[in-house]
Amino acid sequence: MKFFSKFKKQSSAPIETSEKNVLPQHGRVIWILAGEASGDVIGARLMLALAAKDPTLVFAGVGGGRMGALGLQSLFPMSDLAVMGLVEVLPRVRMLSQRLLECVQDIELRKPDLIVTIDSPGFALRLLQKIEHLGIKRVHYVAPQVWAWRENRVKEFPGLWDRLLCLLPFEKEWFAERGIEAHFVGHPVLQSGVRQGEGDRFRKRHDIPKDAPIVILMPGSRRSEASRLLPVFRKMLDILKKKYPDICPVIPIAPVIAPAIRQMIRKWDVHPYVVTDIHDKHDAFAAAQCALTKSGTSTLELAMGNVPMVVTYRVNPITAAIVRRMIKVPYVAMVNILSQQEVVPEMLQENCTPQKLAGVVIKLLEDQNEIAKQRTAFSKLPEMLSPGGDKTPADAAAEEILDLLDEKQ
Repeated sequence: MKFFSKFKKQSSAPIETSEKNVLPQHGRVIWILAGEASGDVIGARLMLALAAKDPTLVFAGVGGGRMGALGLQSLFPMSDLAVMGLVEVLPRVRMLSQRLLECVQDIELRKPDLIVTIDSPGFALRLLQKIEHLGIKRVHYVAPQVWAWRENRVKEFPGLWDRLLCLLPFEKEWFAERGIEAHFVGHPVLQSGVRQGEGDRFRKRHDIPKDAPIVILMPGSRRSEASRLLPVFRKMLDILKKKYPDICPVIPIAPVIAPAIRQMIRKWDVHPYVVTDIHDKHDAFAAAQCALTKSGTSTLELAMGNVPMVVTYRVNPITAAIVRRMIKVPYVAMVNILSQQEVVPEMLQENCTPQKLAGVVIKLLEDQNEIAKQRTAFSKLPEMLSPGGDKTPADAAAEEILDLLDEKQ
């Protein structure tokens, strides 16, 4: 099938806009929005699962390279939406407003049978609100984390979607207690394939000595995140180099942001390996002794790969002050939230310094008890995050979407 042959190529090239790549317009249309790299991965798996159940489906909307490899021609570059932070978003308000208008107009013209927005609540929920009057069925995939902060936003949710799909096991009950129906479909990290990595293959491919410590650095998929964390990581590596002369940092990153990352690290004394291939990334995880990562889905991915980690984050000080007043949970790392205890250290904001991060990384490289504690907690996560049975999270999500699509208005 043409659809699946495109997926196998997994092209990371710029999305073509020629008519030859457009899927035949012979079935029901699902309009999908993904606003960042993780959403692009979720969207691609969802497209595959939907197409396996109904090969006549047609897809349109906004996505990245992975969704583009399946034939989706993005309305505009997905990277335009990848911004995070209350203050950081201000310089891009005009552009984001224009992109929102373009989405609304495209939906009005196409008149799709159903709309799926994936995560990116700052943009996605505004879009859902703007198109409410069109009467098109709407699904929001990845429930907004209002259980963590700004719980009062729940009052704005009724009427925004026809079905809410959540990734975390406790979310269904949390939303139900507030009068909102949610459907748990499992977490996409279970489909990442991270456990298939081979450490020896990574070392051989990149000519890394067997005993050289490998440290994974994950500064985030947004430029605003990476630009704040990478300078700290650079100084931390300078400290670690004195104790571990052969230390090998590895930065796994989405292809779309790789050029920007390479530019940011071009003058580093301890130069990292930049990895963009998904299989090479999983091999790097298998080879690594530990990881330093921003908060978010990456913590679960590393946990699935059994990589001991430190979680860190730094945002604009104004953003940090506002968020701290609103946050309702004791942890930011998903591993800690699910475990209901601090399994992995969290070095946030003022604790995100080269000296402090170096100290925690050294402990992970040398303290076997700390490593064992983390890995014991990691082993409990797959069962917690599974939708149950033999279904993958993408399959479970596709079933929910097709169930809604088949419902009579």
